[in-house]
Amino acid sequence: MLMTPIMLIAQLILLAAGPITAGQGNAVRLTVPNEPGISAVEIQWQKKDVPYVRVGAEWVAVIGVDLDVKAGSYPSTIRVTRSGAGGVVTEKRSVTVIVKAVKYPTTQLKVAEEYVDLSPENTERALREQKELDGIHNAITRDMLWTDPFVVPIAGETGTNFGHRRIFNGQARAPHAGADLHAATGTPIHSTNRGRVVLAKDLFFTGNTVIVDHGLGVYSLYAHLSRIDVAVGAIVERSQVLGLSGATGRVTGPHLHWGIKVQNARVDPFSLVKFGVNPGKP
Repeated sequence: MLMTPIMLIAQLILLAAGPITAGQGNAVRLTVPNEPGISAVEIQWQKKDVPYVRVGAEWVAVIGVDLDVKAGSYPSTIRVTRSGAGGVVTEKRSVTVIVKAVKYPTTQLKVAEEYVDLSPENTERALREQKELDGIHNAITRDMLWTDPFVVPIAGETGTNFGHRRIFNGQARAPHAGADLHAATGTPIHSTNRGRVVLAKDLFFTGNTVIVDHGLGVYSLYAHLSRIDVAVGAIVERSQVLGLSGATGRVTGPHLHWGIKVQNARVDPFSLVKFGVNPGKP
């Protein structure tokens, strides 16, 4: 039967979905059951369109709740696109993300004065590098590049200082956006999951740094390395060595700073590891 122009026009169906609860500074795994004809799913979160990908019997996405998002209720929208005999149908599902407050402690640190009271040259460099990092973290690769669970870059380590409100040499600075893992200089640092290297170079604050794009807006960062063993554009596998730990950049001693950003939201990297059920494999 030939379709009329009216039948080909996309329809908008309003539905409601249950609330999603998340703590400040956490990554959240979202799912939508697969149904006949579904061709795309995405959620609008913090002014970004975050895609879902088909994984077996469901569609999966990951969103990030930044450290500084205020506790409260955030109305959002999930858009489900499907095709059928009547043409393309878009279901607009109303959903609320309930953000719960998380209390993080304050940490006093002593570092080289040049990393607290910046010279004009270092200020310009830090601002330039921050713009570059924001450009990377705001981009959303619509593919899921991983197929296995996320792992800790140094097996057995458990960083506990994510989100700490930091005071450097008596001056308040931004909260700690990653987990610090104990690592003597020269310790091999492994990729938390499969992805594409999008940055591998020396930065002012984080020293020798590697960033890996895992897809869906998920990025992992490995900082203060003594050596970088990968290049931009390379595909790295889960647990592949990216470089060796060190004490480059703003540090108090050798360690690994391991960070995760999801759609540029600062989240506890262990919140991805704690997904438990692998979000990237049926």
